[in-house]
Amino acid sequence: MTERKKPWGGRFSGATDARVEDFTASIDFDKRLYRYDIEGSVAHCRMLAHQGIISDDDARVIATGLKEIEEDIEEGRFSYSRSCEDIHMAIEQELIERIGSVGGKLHSGRSRNDQIALDIRMYLRDEVDAVRGNIQALQDTLLMLARREVGTVMPGYTHLQKAQPVLLGHYFLAFWEMLERDAERLKDCRRRIDVMPLGSGALAGTGLPINREYVAELLQFPAVTQNSMDAVSDRDFVAEFIFDSSLIMAHLSRLCEDLIIWSTDEFSYIVIADSYTTGSSLMPQKKNPDVAELVRGKTGRVYGNLTVLLTLLKGLPMTYNRDLQEDKEPLFDTVDTVKACLSIVRGMLENVDVNREKMRREAAKGFAVATDLAEYLVMRGVPFREAHHIVGRLVASCVAGDKDLSALSLEDYRAVSDRFDDDVMEVLSVERSVNARTVTGGTSHDGVMKRSERIEKKDQSS
Repeated sequence: MTERKKPWGGRFSGATDARVEDFTASIDFDKRLYRYDIEGSVAHCRMLAHQGIISDDDARVIATGLKEIEEDIEEGRFSYSRSCEDIHMAIEQELIERIGSVGGKLHSGRSRNDQIALDIRMYLRDEVDAVRGNIQALQDTLLMLARREVGTVMPGYTHLQKAQPVLLGHYFLAFWEMLERDAERLKDCRRRIDVMPLGSGALAGTGLPINREYVAELLQFPAVTQNSMDAVSDRDFVAEFIFDSSLIMAHLSRLCEDLIIWSTDEFSYIVIADSYTTGSSLMPQKKNPDVAELVRGKTGRVYGNLTVLLTLLKGLPMTYNRDLQEDKEPLFDTVDTVKACLSIVRGMLENVDVNREKMRREAAKGFAVATDLAEYLVMRGVPFREAHHIVGRLVASCVAGDKDLSALSLEDYRAVSDRFDDDVMEVLSVERSVNARTVTGGTSHDGVMKRSERIEKKDQSS
């Protein structure tokens, strides 16, 4: 096979060392951008004809050749030459081989610098939409679980210590809210991604009479970049996407951490289905929450990708530098990881059995209604700090006597404050405790149902 010439090889007299070829090549990973590269090239070709820079006949031949190459790639018939550094060169050189020198007209008025910026933006806006779709699917599952478990009382924790009883449905809606903010961040990020950079050239634009706005219209970009140097040299939109993904992973990791803890024998709040767990090669009794653990582990991987991007950008002189080739692998890995994790967590949640009785029993332990007792006194005119102290004395007495607040008599209560009355025993119910939290955002049954209904109405209207 004849060695293909480098498109930049005119001023070079010697061949590139094979080790340099391998070291500088990005074709192994950026070939996933082929569809966007071809779509952008077809639009650029149409613009060149529209502006009279190339003929309509040449434009038709080029566009047809590009579409044939795309079909060959889709069908697995395309062979990527090692002499091609990247997806742009692979497609352009193949085009020239197929249609002759007319293919060389395609690159008029553009550089690989603005070409890759375009490809990444087109790729990323599609992937943002895909990630947001995965978020929505997981939110739907969380909403379903919230409604199903609206009557399940469980211990709420602070500092991993039992704090106050809450509804499991309220817990699931907490993660719905986190993911909603994640989706909103991605929506805002997409607005900054959705700006067309082609026509910026290598760094200074082009002297050819191109029409950037026409290309933007063809590629459905609402705006074009306003500074050619900025357009080819920054990847802040990539860093922003990975940051947003890092927060998604943080939220998934927190959820998975709870599921891991709750599935232990010590808690036994949930049972994760066999289909979402694995076993031990040594211990036959083991059932491990490996899916949840891997999501927790992959969170660090995405954090690492963010560090790579920020470190990559922090010291680059203007404008384009080859360092920017290193933006793609962390980006692609983040996209793949976050989509996979959102999908697998959804499946896992749909295959979890809840031990409602155990949760309810544990919710009543650990003096969980102590705050309710303090609020009972507040409603009878006792200053909160004094009420806090009174209930603290009751708890200390229970700890010393190894008993719970429900084991105390009315006389025991009145011994520490005459503000306690016959109805104090009603305060000790965990169901009464959760349903007393009727403030907006509280854990009451009505609060969870109303929030669920508002979410459903929002989804139906969007």
